[in-house]
Amino acid sequence: MNAVNYDALMLRALEGAQGKRVLLHSCCAPCSSYCLTELANHVRVTVLYYNPNLDCEEEYKKRRAEQIRFLRETGLADFMDCDYEPQAFAEAVRGLEDAPEGGARCERCFRLRLARTAQEARAHGYDYFATTLTVSPLKNAALINAIGEQLAAEYGVKWLPSDFKKRGGYQASIVLSREHALYRQNYCGCIYSVRRP
Repeated sequence: MNAVNYDALMLRALEGAQGKRVLLHSCCAPCSSYCLTELANHVRVTVLYYNPNLDCEEEYKKRRAEQIRFLRETGLADFMDCDYEPQAFAEAVRGLEDAPEGGARCERCFRLRLARTAQEARAHGYDYFATTLTVSPLKNAALINAIGEQLAAEYGVKWLPSDFKKRGGYQASIVLSREHALYRQNYCGCIYSVRRP
């Protein structure tokens, strides 16, 4: 069975999307950097910063400040903030605290953040919703896209498929992070990723 090329699907969708609006969930400025350079030439992007998985409010605020600074410096997108809701993450992953990294706990976390993105996209009339999460080589792009497609059907907003790590996307995000002196954390953000080797 051939794997789906989500990058090719994104490029095909963007061909006819001039002037459309995309609500892009972002975990952090470094991950958003490359994604935004890819999208901004085709669509109007708003970054949604919704990350209840972050292990403390200090980390949440630090990443949010860097996201805002990057957007101000580049003008690549508008910004939409959400409150820090660690209880929403705790509830979503209850019973999966000891699940392996990349497993069922991460799937619940992806679903939580993408569901909020789909909700906001529908509420504010966006044409698509998407996420920066697929830029990471540690994240399962097929799983993330499957969740996005399910939520698109549920919320009635188009999902923009992606695999931003393709075509050197992850490496480009590292270069852009250096160019803009972005705070680049070494863990996904949740308490479980901090405590695991």
